[in-house]
Amino acid sequence: MNRIAVISDSAGRANDLKVRLAGFFEAEFFHLDGLPDAAPGEFTFVDINLRDPARVSSLKRWLKRRPTNAQVIFGVIRESHLESIQAYAIGATGLFPRPVDGRLLSWKLSGGISSIARNSGESENGSCESVSASVNALQNVFAAAISGDAPDMQLLSAAGSEVIARIEEQGLAHWLDVVRNHHSQTYQHCLIVTAVAVSFGRHLGFSNADKQRLASAGLLHDIGKARIPIEILEKPGPLTDSERAVMRTHPELGFDALREAPGLQPEMVDMVVHHHEYLDGSGYPHGLQANEIPDLVRTITIADVYGALIERRSYKPPLSAADAYQILQDMVPKLDKDLVREFRPIALNVIRQLD
Repeated sequence: MNRIAVISDSAGRANDLKVRLAGFFEAEFFHLDGLPDAAPGEFTFVDINLRDPARVSSLKRWLKRRPTNAQVIFGVIRESHLESIQAYAIGATGLFPRPVDGRLLSWKLSGGISSIARNSGESENGSCESVSASVNALQNVFAAAISGDAPDMQLLSAAGSEVIARIEEQGLAHWLDVVRNHHSQTYQHCLIVTAVAVSFGRHLGFSNADKQRLASAGLLHDIGKARIPIEILEKPGPLTDSERAVMRTHPELGFDALREAPGLQPEMVDMVVHHHEYLDGSGYPHGLQANEIPDLVRTITIADVYGALIERRSYKPPLSAADAYQILQDMVPKLDKDLVREFRPIALNVIRQLD
């Protein structure tokens, strides 16, 4: 559980925050007039009256002591442009609307890309910028699923275009090398699956429109996980049988989250709901078989399985690209054998550059 320092100037709001953050953060509360002697840590949340500038000068000085890449989130009134300007002037690295949703704040903090930039050394080229655009889109997607709003499809489409451009310029292995440093398991998986699906679609000669659908579907495919309890979703170890049963509900939860999404194409919804379906009928949630599963779904399923195998988890190292591809071959009764064969050059390219 993340530790977070909460700075407030109201006992009433502080008590409300304690309730809202319970279960998501190990929070330590400080009054604005009693800032801690220690420098800010990795996460700080500030919930104060920003219309009294005389009272925030000490806060501004304290926030300047924060370590590189530390996140300082200010609670603001959603419609207040002035509060946003004031928060950034004091030292905010991000904003969050009041009233605070503890789970949504947890997603925002766990989805930052500071670990990518810090660990990959790629901040001077376009990789981190493209990853940043994708993470911003993912944050919007998961936030919308939690709050019941429709995701921003324009933001999602733009992020998908960034992934396609980066893959075409630098290749899949380079993207994976950057993304596999990401500390959020769910975001890392979505970023990997998106890039693998785009690379595969490109190899298969898909049209630009279909590559865009694959990119958007890769970013969207696990949107239902936003409604899975976070202690299951980000568990630092294998799931129990009961936890796995809860996790298996995420495709249908994803469908529910996308009901109100404007202009979402049926093929996109199909990939979100059915990316865990297998040709032999052993998949979920609907046990589809053979011709009931369209080609785009079969493609995203291969990308999803392969991505899960090569990503880094807290409880297991990533499989080598060669071992991951062998597992795909062993799954051929479940996966499209022709597509698995066509996927071989993608896996071999990763083998040469990463293994």
